Amino acid sequence: MPEAVPFNKHFPVSWEELHRNAKALAWRLIDKGPWKGIIAITRGGLVPAAIIARELELRLIDTVCVSSYDHQNQREAMVLKGVEGANAGEGEGWLIIDDLVDTGKTAVIVRRMLPKAHFATVYAKPAGRPLVDTFITEVSQDTWIHFPWDIELQFSQPIAKRHRGD
Repeated sequence: MPEAVPFNKHFPVSWEELHRNAKALAWRLIDKGPWKGIIAITRGGLVPAAIIARELELRLIDTVCVSSYDHQNQREAMVLKGVEGANAGEGEGWLIIDDLVDTGKTAVIVRRMLPKAHFATVYAKPAGRPLVDTFITEVSQDTWIHFPWDIELQFSQPIAKRHRGD
C-alpha cells in the first residue's frame, strides 16, 4: 500500500457540487444494475449513498463502519462494524458507496468482505483508483478534499495579501 503523501493542494467541495457529483454517479450506475441495495462506508459514504439511493430508488441500505482518518492524518484502518445479516453474502448485486478512495486501505478491507459487490466512489485518487469499479472525479494524490460536512464558510484573505505575507 502506498505511503501517505503530504497534502499540497486543497479541493473544497460544496453541498451543491457533492449532490451534483453523487447524482452523476447514479447516472453511471443505473445501467449496471439491477441492485439489491447499497452498503455505505461510514462516515463519508453516507451522504452520497443517500443521494444515490434516492436516484436509483433503492430502499435497502446497510453500512460498513471503518475508521482510518483523524482529520488529515491517516492511520491504520479499523473495522468498527461489518455488514449485518446474511443478505449481502459476498456482495453480488450490491453497491458499495464511499465519498473517496484515497490510498485504498479502506477499499481493500471492504473488498475482502464483499468481493463481488460493485464499488463506487464520488472521488478517486490514483493510489486507490484501481480498487473501485466506478467513480466520477479523479484528484491528485497530494490533494486534500474538504467535504462540506467538515468545513464552514469564513473570511478568506485575498490572494495578493497571502502572497505578500501580509
